[in-house]
Amino acid sequence: MPVPLPEDHQSLPPVLAGPLLRRLEPTRLVLWLVGSRSLGLTLRLQDRADIRLDAGQCTVVAVGEHAFVHLIDVQLDVALPCDTPIEYDVLIDDAQTGIADWAPHLLYGQAHRPNFVLRSRIDQLLHGSCRKPHHPAADGLLCVDALLAKTHEAKYRPALLMMSGDQVYADDVAGPMLRAIHALIERLGLFGEHLEGAVVSDSAKLYEHPASYYHRADLLPALESNETLRERFFGGARKPIFTSSSADNHLVTFAEVMAMYLLVWSPTCWTLIAPQPPSLTPERLKRYTLEQTHIDGFKAGLGNVARALAHLPTLMIFDDHDITDDWNLSAQWEETAYGHPFSKRIIGNALLAYLLCQGWGNNPDAFGGVMEQARSLSATGHDRYLDSDVQDALIDELLKFQHWHYVLPTTPAIVVIDTRTRRWRSEMNLKQPSGLLDWEALSELQQELLDHPSAIIVSPAPIFGVKLIETVQRVFSWCGYPLLVDAENWMAHRGAAQVILNIFRHSRTPGNYVVLSGDVHYSFVYEVLIRHRKAGPRIWQITSSGIKNEFPRTLLEWFDRLNRWLYSPRSPLNWLTKRRRMRIVPHIPEHAEAGERLWNSAGIGQVYFNEKGQPQEIYQHNSNGSPKTRMVAPEHDD
Repeated sequence: MPVPLPEDHQSLPPVLAGPLLRRLEPTRLVLWLVGSRSLGLTLRLQDRADIRLDAGQCTVVAVGEHAFVHLIDVQLDVALPCDTPIEYDVLIDDAQTGIADWAPHLLYGQAHRPNFVLRSRIDQLLHGSCRKPHHPAADGLLCVDALLAKTHEAKYRPALLMMSGDQVYADDVAGPMLRAIHALIERLGLFGEHLEGAVVSDSAKLYEHPASYYHRADLLPALESNETLRERFFGGARKPIFTSSSADNHLVTFAEVMAMYLLVWSPTCWTLIAPQPPSLTPERLKRYTLEQTHIDGFKAGLGNVARALAHLPTLMIFDDHDITDDWNLSAQWEETAYGHPFSKRIIGNALLAYLLCQGWGNNPDAFGGVMEQARSLSATGHDRYLDSDVQDALIDELLKFQHWHYVLPTTPAIVVIDTRTRRWRSEMNLKQPSGLLDWEALSELQQELLDHPSAIIVSPAPIFGVKLIETVQRVFSWCGYPLLVDAENWMAHRGAAQVILNIFRHSRTPGNYVVLSGDVHYSFVYEVLIRHRKAGPRIWQITSSGIKNEFPRTLLEWFDRLNRWLYSPRSPLNWLTKRRRMRIVPHIPEHAEAGERLWNSAGIGQVYFNEKGQPQEIYQHNSNGSPKTRMVAPEHDD
């Protein structure tokens, strides 16, 4: 039965999404929520006086008539205790009623308030990437909720959840999701915008255009010079080596991306809309109906997902699908994409939404200047349309911004790197893949690592990946077609590869490294040793992907098998790779068939660390309900 729609904004719930716990420290708490109006908020902490949040502690950014992002950043004079549950609540407008009244789905069992635990050291964490709402697999974030539901003692609570990329898919959107996005835009009055260089002149005309569903390529300028843009942003370009990408519902406007965030993190917004299928051809309607079944399953679990995110500190970093497929893959891609106002706006809108919904909560101190510009843009939406000049100026700043990366002062230290915007571009051939970090960013990374006994590096793409797949990507790059195979790996660019490998060999960088990655839609663990060096360092590449995505099963089985045959420890092909001075020892998935190294199941990764910062136990929780998979170190090289 369709959900009855509220008749006016007075019947909207005060909180549309959240709270999400973001970066938490003993003397600093960072939270995110979205209200249907600008809310007067009070933060209540266990055994502490209430904190009425003022403008210095809660930045409010309007993104629509009835949608206000609240960025909460509270500095505490007295540190909170570590390793013990701390209850918290968020009160609205001086009321004494809190989350139990306006979001009871966020509470576990008989609890009256949610809680969090500040861990004194990182003894375990959860991590994953790639959460595509309409993928048939179950949502891996439900594994996080199930884990928290049965974890009653603080010492068993994970220190944090690290999302290492593709938290949303702005470039691969199901028809029913796009329909829900448009319904929510209308319901909340999300701000519109004027579009330069497009067939349609503004966002309203985009939403109502017959080509808005499954045919967005037709809305690009009909000019021969824009064929590349058409193919990259909406063409659904085929990638026969690995998979196929569907970009024909690619999000365009800032309002569309903001609505997507609300719909992937909150069950509440789904109760405000009752979208029906648009007018479609029979073939498209068949696709829409199938996608609807997957979206319905995704939507059913959102209450549990929101509950987990209200109890566990969550850190994030972007990868390409948070913005658009193959984002900044090569210098040629950048020239093409940023050389036209419409494609530049598409990228900039997604980056602005990432700033408000993900980036700020990782490290609020880095975003003072661009947040002021974001608030200035918000202030121009009084007539429901954003000022184009102000919007474009902010996008220019975001495209130049170089502080998306961050470091957590934990034990061991967590260094989260931006492998998307600070790329080492190929000067010899603009079509060749760019290095994932440029020289300056790599130098900064080395400085961050100096003199730490151990470190956790978060790199969206694995630093030590599957050699066969990297070879296939290299062959396509040599042929001038890196976009066909997502040729994005650390070894694809000679300069970046040599520098990152040299960092690992530096005598003053950590003796124990753990690299957490996602991106590839399968999971694996490699232990990496420097040949002929007994003193170390020891490196573990731990990849968990995807949260709600999987690799084509048969294809991955063949890749796994061929990789073992061609790149066995004694294979001479290893000496043709850039990692020839390193010995790669794969861990074995406990429930895998004989010989398998790659685990293909949506879910979430869990890593336990010993006091030296070395991984002690490594698991992959499977969202399909099967037992968690332990990644086991082999007793000998095989």
